[in-house]
Amino acid sequence: MIDRVPGNIKIKTNPKDTTIMMFPGQGSQFVGMGSAIFEVPNVEKLFSTAKAILGYDLLKMCLTGPIEMLNKTEYCQPAIYVTSLAAIEYLRSINSAEVELCVAAAGFSIGEITALVFAGAMSFEDGLRLVKLRGEAMQYASELVPSAMATTFFHADANVNLACQAAREWCKRKDIPDEYAVCSVANYLFAHCKVIAGHEEAIKFLELSGKDFGLKKMRRLPVSGAFHTSLMEPVTKVLAEALKQIKLEVPLIPVYSNFDANVYRSEEEIRRKLTQQVCKPVKWEQILHNLYDRPADVPFPRTYECGPGTALLSTLSMVNRAARQHSKHVKV
Repeated sequence: MIDRVPGNIKIKTNPKDTTIMMFPGQGSQFVGMGSAIFEVPNVEKLFSTAKAILGYDLLKMCLTGPIEMLNKTEYCQPAIYVTSLAAIEYLRSINSAEVELCVAAAGFSIGEITALVFAGAMSFEDGLRLVKLRGEAMQYASELVPSAMATTFFHADANVNLACQAAREWCKRKDIPDEYAVCSVANYLFAHCKVIAGHEEAIKFLELSGKDFGLKKMRRLPVSGAFHTSLMEPVTKVLAEALKQIKLEVPLIPVYSNFDANVYRSEEEIRRKLTQQVCKPVKWEQILHNLYDRPADVPFPRTYECGPGTALLSTLSMVNRAARQHSKHVKV
């Protein structure tokens, strides 16, 4: 995490000498994550603290699984959160300057909390407690209604809104109550690619009839529910109450919100946007545009994806290929 010392803030630094940190979301987990870095002293401390807070051996679950357990939201989110911050500690151990030169951070879904902790907005311990509650509440909400998420690729002339509307109508014709007949864009990834989420019947409908609306291909995500849709509304009350109990500070570096792709400006913004984030779409494509928007003669910073998987770097290559050429993955 960044040290909260004003002298660490860089003034008039050449952009090519700065870094950006990105943190992955759920779906990037795999059995064995953490094996490449768990012997780093500070990493051992993170997992030891996590064990005390969570009440189970998170490191063992990350290293040995089983994958069925690791894929469950209540376990997956703490695992991604801790291993992502462990990746920062590993990077610090081999090249501390790259961490100190960071000028902005962003995280995808659960990774947004990771980014805020990295940027000094809350402590590691409070962040983990929040992640634990968030994961448990989202797991509970997922079990109330059969639901799913799918990465969806579509043609330039596709009508995604009409496709989702048709899927919702299909659900209603199958006597699914209106509040559960959900189908909407959950993640904006890059041009002609979004994640669509909703009731299981809605996703099945699109898998069978999506081509009629210009959808090319759908790929299910290894998650337990329709995150970032209205089906996650029950989670907002849990998060709102939890965030009241957490000491927050304005991040030391810009952190971009999934909710609106803008930089957090206050503690109250963190409380409000993190609460709504779980039932609103992740505006990741918009975040990437905001992060890397610059005149043609201004160089790009080095970008690090810290945590399991390389999905964020793959997305970056589709949004800004030049910025992707200056990026690396910190393996866990």
